[in-house]
Amino acid sequence: MGALIADSSKYIYLTGLRNAHAMETQAVELLTRQVERLENYPELEARMREHLEESKIQRTRLEEVLHANNETWSALKEAVLGLGGNFAAVSHMAAGDEIIKNTLANYMFEHFEIATYAALEIMAFTVGDNAGVEAARVSRGEEEAMAAWIREHIAPTTLKFLERSAAGVTADH
Repeated sequence: MGALIADSSKYIYLTGLRNAHAMETQAVELLTRQVERLENYPELEARMREHLEESKIQRTRLEEVLHANNETWSALKEAVLGLGGNFAAVSHMAAGDEIIKNTLANYMFEHFEIATYAALEIMAFTVGDNAGVEAARVSRGEEEAMAAWIREHIAPTTLKFLERSAAGVTADH
């Protein structure tokens, strides 16, 4: 690969790592707000708490890869996306079907994370960052597992919400 292409690829890769770190910061904020409101869905709450910890570990993995590449993450981007995560969580709180909206949003977000880690894996391979390849591969696997879990629980979560609504529960999360 030519020097110019290599430099360009490395720049894009490092930008992708910083963006993924900001994405995981947003995920941590979003999950933190959601798990606080899942008392009526204990199985979902337990899995979301587990994934919250996975997201924190993924963020740490990204920090390690960034440090190994003599880079840091963007504090400004982190702050903006962290606020975005809080806003998204708060915006669903007012909805009578908060649990449904959060389930659908989480399923979509998991797929965004899967795609992000798939792209990072290819970029890391292209620039010769073996640790980055492995970090992206592990994180992608965790995100795929979470997306599959959410998919398997869309129907049970929706049915439980409908049952609670039919029983006259007006506020549910």
